[in-house]
This record gives sequence, C-alpha cells and structure tokens, in this order.
Amino acid sequence: MKMPKQEYTAEFKELAVKRIKEGLTPVAVGKELGVSDQTLRNWVKAAAAGKLNGPGTKAVTPEQMELSRLRAENVRLKQECAILKKATAYFARDAL
Repeated sequence: MKMPKQEYTAEFKELAVKRIKEGLTPVAVGKELGVSDQTLRNWVKAAAAGKLNGPGTKAVTPEQMELSRLRAENVRLKQECAILKKATAYFARDAL
C-alpha cells in the first residue's frame, strides 16, 4: 500500500527545523513529531537555502494536516493488521 502524501504547515516545518538546530537529531525529532528523518533533513537543507516555504507552496490548514496524518496512520495500521493476520495463519498452520 502506498502512503498518502502528507502536507505540513509552514509553522510546523519551522518548528521541526528549529528543534534540529537546537541540537536534537533528525531521528529524535522525527519520532517526536511523526515525520521521517529524511523529510526533516530535506527541510533543514531547504531552510538553509531559504526555500523552506518556496513559491507555489499552498497553505495547509491544521485540519488538513491532521487529516493527512490520520490517513497515513490508517494506512500503517492496515499494513500492521495484514501482517498480523498472515502471522496468525502461519503459526496456526504450524500448530497442527
């Protein structure tokens, strides 16, 4: 399953970049905010180039950001459920 593309507000991106500049690692900030560390590295690079919220960036409301996060979480949970179903079937077959 493909994860839906998430959209983040400019304030959210700036907060994440600020946390990294304060000395936290992208991995730690990513776990805290629910964003991949590679995305955070891209934001830091874009911020350094002054293009974090470049032209053509559409405004994203907090509601849209939350909806995007929930959709991504839903996809992840469906994947985990499918894995658990397969594991259950596998181990049930071995028990016989």
